[in-house]
Amino acid sequence: MKKIVCFGGGKAMPKVILSELKKHPFKITSITSMLDSGGSTGKLVKEYGILPMGDIRRHLLVFSEQNQEIKDLFAFRFKTGEFAGHSFGNLFILAEYLRQKDFIRAIKNVSDFLKIKENCECLPAILEKTNLFAELENGKIIKGEDEIDVPKKHNGNLKIKRIFVKPMVKTNPVVLKRTKEADLIILGPGDLYSSVLACFLPQGIKEAIKETTAKILFICPIMEKFGETNNFSVLDFSKEVEKYLGKKLDFVLYNNKIILKNKLKIHKKTEPQLLGQVKVDKNLDKARFVGKDLVLIKEPIFHEPKKTIKEILKFI
Repeated sequence: MKKIVCFGGGKAMPKVILSELKKHPFKITSITSMLDSGGSTGKLVKEYGILPMGDIRRHLLVFSEQNQEIKDLFAFRFKTGEFAGHSFGNLFILAEYLRQKDFIRAIKNVSDFLKIKENCECLPAILEKTNLFAELENGKIIKGEDEIDVPKKHNGNLKIKRIFVKPMVKTNPVVLKRTKEADLIILGPGDLYSSVLACFLPQGIKEAIKETTAKILFICPIMEKFGETNNFSVLDFSKEVEKYLGKKLDFVLYNNKIILKNKLKIHKKTEPQLLGQVKVDKNLDKARFVGKDLVLIKEPIFHEPKKTIKEILKFI
């Protein structure tokens, strides 16, 4: 079996990559940064001291072979009362963590309950709590994945100069092992700083990336995002990724389908933080940069999973 390692959290990675990739005979490892600080996850982290579980919950669910009733229950989110905003899946993981007093064992037991596919596994990038920070171009430091993801207390027009974690923590040893053994490493799609690059901040991961013989593929976002990637082009994305990896990307897959202005206008009503379509630079190296129509035919503006996986299979 080819060994595929996928880095990224949020909703994009499980929806676009994992949902389709799992149908093929590969050994798939998905890795989340464990730096989520908003919503239900953020509340549970503060109250119980557990590692953030929101992103890994989504990965577990997409790999699940359980019946649909159980999967729907796991995805259920309370709308009113004391548990308003919390998802049942987050509370389930929390209960197992409090019972086991061990996050890895809790995730293993939740994986067994959800009947995760035999060839799939979900791993946390770190096993200790830390915080994500960003330094802006004016020198101001902002704290928290939630604030970086959607600016509320800072000016989102200011460019992010760098991101870092504090305190510094070590990368999960199993993640290092899987990275070194991989045949292909897939980065994204997802928010650049708060989802993808956050995975490469802990100690040890850059060294593992340098040692691996795996080809590294970056799935470039379709849209610019306010507060993170204002006015970014495909080349801007790839250069920023290479800066944090400490290694050149082998391939960059990007969308070259022009999105109609009317569609952009409609999409921005529901996703106001998404600005415009990512610009495609002229004279990109065609040996490394592959442009394809990757967009869903209808709203929202999102990677179409089948189109995207079709291209990924060519790299594999």
